[in-house]
Amino acid sequence: MISPTLAASAYDRARPAVSPASGIGQSISAAATDFAKVMEQVDISATGAMTGATDTHQLVQSIARAEIALETAVAIRDKVVEAYQEILRMPV
Repeated sequence: MISPTLAASAYDRARPAVSPASGIGQSISAAATDFAKVMEQVDISATGAMTGATDTHQLVQSIARAEIALETAVAIRDKVVEAYQEILRMPV
C-alpha cells in the first residue's frame, strides 16, 4: 500500500523532471524583443528614406534584415503549430 508520505516524496522527486526550463521563457522573450527592434529599425529607416534623411542602401539593408527576421518568426510559428497539432492527435 502506498502511504501519503511516500506519495508526497515521490511527487517531490518527480517535480523537477516535468517542470519547464526557466531559460526557455527568457529565450523566447529575448527573441521577441529582438524581432521588435528589427521591425522598429525598418520603420525608422523607411521614414528616414521618405524624408531624405536616410541613405537608400541603409533602407535596403534594414528591409533585408526584417525579411529574414519575419521568415524566421513564421517558421518558428509553423513548427509550434505543427507540434501542437501532433499533441492533439495523440491518443489519450
